[in-house]
Amino acid sequence: MSEQNFDILIIGSGPGGYIAAERAGAKGKSVLLVEKEHLGGVCLNDGCIPTKTLLHSAKIFYQSCHSESFGVIGPESRYDFIQAMQWKEQTVTNARRGVEYLMKRRGVTVVYGEARLEDKNIINVNGTKYHGTEIIIATGSSPSIPPIQNIDHPSVMTSKEILVMDVLPKSIVIIGGGTIGIEFASYFRMLGIPVTIIEVMDEILPNFDPDIGSLLRKNMSDVTFHLSSKVHLVNGEGVHFMKGEESHTVPADRVLLAAGRTPNTNGIGLEALNIQYDKNGIYVDDCMRTNMYNVYAIGDVTGKSLLAHSASRMGEVAVNRICNEEDRMNYNAIPWVVYSYPEVAGVGLSETEAESKERSIKVASLPMRANGRFFAEHGNERGICKVIIDKETDVICGVFMVGGVCSENIFGAAAMIDKKFKIDEIKKIIFPHPTVSEIIKDTIWEI
Repeated sequence: MSEQNFDILIIGSGPGGYIAAERAGAKGKSVLLVEKEHLGGVCLNDGCIPTKTLLHSAKIFYQSCHSESFGVIGPESRYDFIQAMQWKEQTVTNARRGVEYLMKRRGVTVVYGEARLEDKNIINVNGTKYHGTEIIIATGSSPSIPPIQNIDHPSVMTSKEILVMDVLPKSIVIIGGGTIGIEFASYFRMLGIPVTIIEVMDEILPNFDPDIGSLLRKNMSDVTFHLSSKVHLVNGEGVHFMKGEESHTVPADRVLLAAGRTPNTNGIGLEALNIQYDKNGIYVDDCMRTNMYNVYAIGDVTGKSLLAHSASRMGEVAVNRICNEEDRMNYNAIPWVVYSYPEVAGVGLSETEAESKERSIKVASLPMRANGRFFAEHGNERGICKVIIDKETDVICGVFMVGGVCSENIFGAAAMIDKKFKIDEIKKIIFPHPTVSEIIKDTIWEI
């Protein structure tokens, strides 16, 4: 076998692409992984890892400034932005090296450059053609650019540019109250920087349970929210938007555009293979196959679930199917997290979604401070655990949490939903005490 022939060609090395490469290499497949910039893709280099690193530094600073009630009183805290950015870069570099090691360990060949499909078995990278029995497209997504006049104003940044800024802004306006907007709003507010969020929908985090968005806003009372508002212009005076028939302007030192993400389908040669796609992404089935039998697509480029862990699971499914192993995606139990302060997490059907599907449900909720561990560490901070149960089957179908580090607990709820646990089965599980995870079981006992 020549070095230009492989079992699997993978375009894109984000959490979908590199996990697919690792899993395939572990199964003995010869794999070529193509990356146009840095291993790890957007998540590792310009998304998940750097943002969470900066958020963690801001949380430490914020907590140190509000620690008197816990008996911690010390010299005035100071946030060193330059040092925080250096730690962010060190974290990204370390994670990238980890992916490099993983690829070498599994015998994956990595090539840097722009890849383009030329045939159902051939891709072209920098003028060199590579042949593969199977192809996996994992090209990810990019920030969406809405039709706002003068959106290329020098004050406007996307989530990528904001991670390499030289100085902290004096104030910031964030266009979009989704996950990205809320996380950056949390970062800046914890540093004492005035934050304004402009969201076109009636509530922040519009794709989640409305109770969750409302409660999070109460926790972020120092942020100015303009809901049901549409931005139409950015200029030297600030951000101009309409709320109903009224026009408003918010001055800002910097503007963050956080209006969602768009699948990267352009320029990769989908038309050459007649692969079906639209503005929402490449069409795939539950086995991640496109309409071309040997070409798969995973992650953000499919538009199915724009989450890093979804992409990784999709990569596993694609590789397993290539290896003739039965597997398929289950979108009913994909957990999501907003790494704000406080954190928000959820999995499964929300109350609104269940009602729209005409599901008969039972709902229970408890304030997070009802949990001993949570109260000891967070006091009277607002938080909630909400559980959705199918009334006919007693099967758990949704869990939503606000408060603390609920990101570390939601995987358990995801497993329960994936395996269709019933109320009585969950009640018999022994949760460690004292842990915040107990709030899930306690809330179920409220049903």
